[in-house]
Formats: sequence, C-alpha cells, structure tokens
Amino acid sequence: MEVNKIPVAFSDHRGAISDIVTKENIGAVTIITTRKGAVRGNHYHKETWQYLYVLSGKLRAVAQNPGEAPTEAILLPGDLILDVPNQRHAFEGLEDSTCLVLTRGVREGDDYEKDTFRLDIPLIKPA
Repeated sequence: MEVNKIPVAFSDHRGAISDIVTKENIGAVTIITTRKGAVRGNHYHKETWQYLYVLSGKLRAVAQNPGEAPTEAILLPGDLILDVPNQRHAFEGLEDSTCLVLTRGVREGDDYEKDTFRLDIPLIKPA
C-alpha cells in the first residue's frame, strides 16, 4: 500500500489549493465518516478503483494484493491511498474520521454493492 502526502499546489494570502487526484475519470465522490473503533471494508472489488483521502481523524488501513502478505499504514489528514481492483482492504477508526472517496468503476451511485465482495476472513476483525 502506498500512502501519498498531498502537497499544496498553490498558496497565497487567501489560502491554499491542493490537487488530490489529477487526470483521472472519476464517477463518484463520496464522504465517509468512521467512528473511533469502527471497522469498514473487509472486502475487495473486481473492477473498481477507489482513492481514499483523509480529511480529518486517524485511520488504520490494511490492504492485501492477491498472493501477497497484507500491508498496513496509519492514515492522517492529507494522506491519499489508492485501492486497485482485486486488492483486499479494510479500515479501522483510531479516531472519529472523515474521508473523501473518489471512485472509478461499477461501485458508484446505485451500483454501490454490485462490485463488492466480502472477505470470509477479515483483514481487521470488528470489535
């Protein structure tokens, strides 16, 4: 799992601009809140790509590509990760957190569950 720190692209007396994702065809933009101690994910998508950008809080992220060992990272505000097709992923709220999720694929809108495959053995066990 690669965690990217998003830099400020432009700043002046009015504030700052950061480009989170560029040159990408995004089909849906979603805000997800996660309470401290809650677990999300524990699934994968066969066709969908998902960028997750942390707006506030702190999350533990675990991802696993097919045939590889799981990797883990602590995500803080300003961190961006990309979940690619067939990558198992799960998140645990270490603090109340808010994330922006940018999706490309069949998981957007009314098709939310059409490309979601739950794991028999979770990457993060729910509390």
